[in-house]
Amino acid sequence: MPRTRVTFDSAGIEIAGHLYVPDTAAPGPRPAIVVGHPGSGVKEQTAGLYAGRLAEQGFVALAFDSAFQGESGGLPRGLEDPAHRVEDLKAAVSFLTTRHEVDADRIGALGICASGGYVLTATGGDHRIKAVATVSGVDIARQFRLGADGTQNPAVFQGMLDAAAQARTAAARGAEPAVLPIFPETAEQAAFAGEHGADGFDYYCTPRGAHERSAKFFVWDSVDRMAAFDAFQAVPLIGDRPLLQIVGTRAVTSWMAVDVHQRATGPKELRWIEGASHVDLYDKKEYVDPAVAELTDFFTAGLGAGK
Repeated sequence: MPRTRVTFDSAGIEIAGHLYVPDTAAPGPRPAIVVGHPGSGVKEQTAGLYAGRLAEQGFVALAFDSAFQGESGGLPRGLEDPAHRVEDLKAAVSFLTTRHEVDADRIGALGICASGGYVLTATGGDHRIKAVATVSGVDIARQFRLGADGTQNPAVFQGMLDAAAQARTAAARGAEPAVLPIFPETAEQAAFAGEHGADGFDYYCTPRGAHERSAKFFVWDSVDRMAAFDAFQAVPLIGDRPLLQIVGTRAVTSWMAVDVHQRATGPKELRWIEGASHVDLYDKKEYVDPAVAELTDFFTAGLGAGK
């Protein structure tokens, strides 16, 4: 699917995106979908895959790099700032409202992995988003605090907060602060983190899905910014706007989608993709195909037909 490089502003930071526009004729402006990437991802990976697939179904779709990551601006590099990630999504909606191809009253949002949490917060506070969906959605702050499966010893995150505090002090004194590696050095080391860790390494650190601009570390400031963030607090504010969550039956993170489903007060769907892990839904055709079919039906109902 053809894509066009675009840029837009997010709270003073230039955001780099790829806009996917269907190449078939349309009687007027089309419905559009903002697509957010996972925490360490870039627009050329799974966000771009889903954006392209949705454009094939007749939707204008925008995938972009979050601030401080990928081709977007912002310093320090590798900062995962939940508040700014939410602002990026709202800025992406603002950008779409300026495009002649887009019907500004028919904009939806799709979040993958960490963006699955961020789109819920963004939607809760931005009534321009008419329908919201997630694929392997998580609250990255919860994942840091509680672990991917929700069973992490609280002392682990307390130790990370100690390191974050030390990094801030080091920076204040002029030293080069340390960074938090996201992935181990080898697949064997990743396997010690269980299937979820091994899957993440296989996608981000091998030819399967690796990209030169995909983040391999977070600055330690990211950790204390996530300490009190709650991506799910705004779920009731989504109200009567429709919500779809797509999760794999083997995803260790699926407990978070169940939590969101219980909090949602309006039209809601929780769709399970049989046999898929969290990361399988990033790129494996046998799982992406049914996910795209679900998303197409959902956004067609929520925003109007794309084609």
